[in-house]
Amino acid sequence: MVVVVRENRNPIRALSWVIALIFLPGVGFIFYLFFGRSLRGEMMSQKNRRRLQHSFQPYGVKLQETDLRKEQKNLVMLGTQVGGYPLTYNNEVEIITNGSEKFESLKKDLENAEKSIYLQYYIFLDDKIGEEIAEILMRKAKEGLEVKVIYDHVGSFSARNSFFKRMQMAGIEVHPFFRVNFPQFANRINWRNHRKIVVIDGTIGYIGGMNIADRYAYGSTDQKEPWRDTHFRVEGDIVESLLHSFLIDWNFGKKDPYFPALMPRREDIDNKVGIQLITGGPVSTWDNLSLMFLKAISSAKRLIWIQTPYFLPTDALFNALQAAALANIDVRIMMPAHTDSLLLHYASFSYITQCLAAGIKIYLYEPGMLHAKSMIIDDDLVTAGSTNFDFRSFENNFECNLFIHDAELNSKMRDIFYEDMKRCEKLQKEKWKKRPLRHRFLESLLRLISPIL
Repeated sequence: MVVVVRENRNPIRALSWVIALIFLPGVGFIFYLFFGRSLRGEMMSQKNRRRLQHSFQPYGVKLQETDLRKEQKNLVMLGTQVGGYPLTYNNEVEIITNGSEKFESLKKDLENAEKSIYLQYYIFLDDKIGEEIAEILMRKAKEGLEVKVIYDHVGSFSARNSFFKRMQMAGIEVHPFFRVNFPQFANRINWRNHRKIVVIDGTIGYIGGMNIADRYAYGSTDQKEPWRDTHFRVEGDIVESLLHSFLIDWNFGKKDPYFPALMPRREDIDNKVGIQLITGGPVSTWDNLSLMFLKAISSAKRLIWIQTPYFLPTDALFNALQAAALANIDVRIMMPAHTDSLLLHYASFSYITQCLAAGIKIYLYEPGMLHAKSMIIDDDLVTAGSTNFDFRSFENNFECNLFIHDAELNSKMRDIFYEDMKRCEKLQKEKWKKRPLRHRFLESLLRLISPIL
């Protein structure tokens, strides 16, 4: 407990650990060793970071050359300060909400690759979809393309080792992020790379919430309907930022960094779609994504619509949402009626009573697992990517989101939200008050430790 207090971390989070250590002294101590310690600090040396920055600086546009609103410019400046990536302007964005469509598009782009494929996923399974993508990657590597794959070691635990060894034997460079083994098991189990990024030939990129797994295309064993998620296919200047992020993770902890030859930038896109990549993780100086979300919510004037599989907000974000709703801003939160984790399910539901009291509209997605992670602000801002609206994404995971400043894309995302609403139950105060007593007890119990879930 002395160690927890001396770390000067988030007091709510520290208090949660103190409670766990008091009431579960043995188990709490083991859990702290595995999940509680901080990872602040550089895992890629400053020297190698400088070398990477010197050899490869993502292209960006000057803010004074844009027609963004003052609030948007302030958000971009914050993003540049905490995340390091500039605002890009000449981009094309395709929104994908269907897993089958996403994988068909990805496989087509992989088949057409001519020079390089950089692929990074939290979960890369050896199921039907995974085998199909692996076969394409191996064929491309044998054709002489440079193919690099990052997968999270814990996220992909259920995939066989032979699956990745087969890719290595075919000439693919495969890197398990933060491999968990002894004696580093307790140091590494809690820090996961949750990003999903693909860069093809330096000109095509993918980013979003879908992993490589059958559940996004065919459903899962307990839910027949495919998981509902949001992904982006992008072309244009933003791809350089995605490539830079991939390289940071590829060189994570390595003494001998890898810097590729730069790909030519697409010059024929003139769409003026402003996109900024924001990455965050336990080695960042700031809580990058939490700060960006807070700034975006605080600047909203008309609406804040959120989709998230888990709703475990920090105090600051929860207060900002309540303040917005009480100020008559249209705040809507959509989450799944049934999730893949009972603990997170009841912990998320523990916030609903206060949300309804403040005037926040809650929608429970009924057909299956809602895994989308997006936020729509007013008429011209959207953010989506790998970041859940929870403590783990804001503090423990390596995450990435696109912040897109564009009225047309915002309108498309609002249409998607409307369509999802048709498949939701909108919670009413009176009905919510009548839920079983045992559910209320579980919600209250799990709320106490929500910052460490």
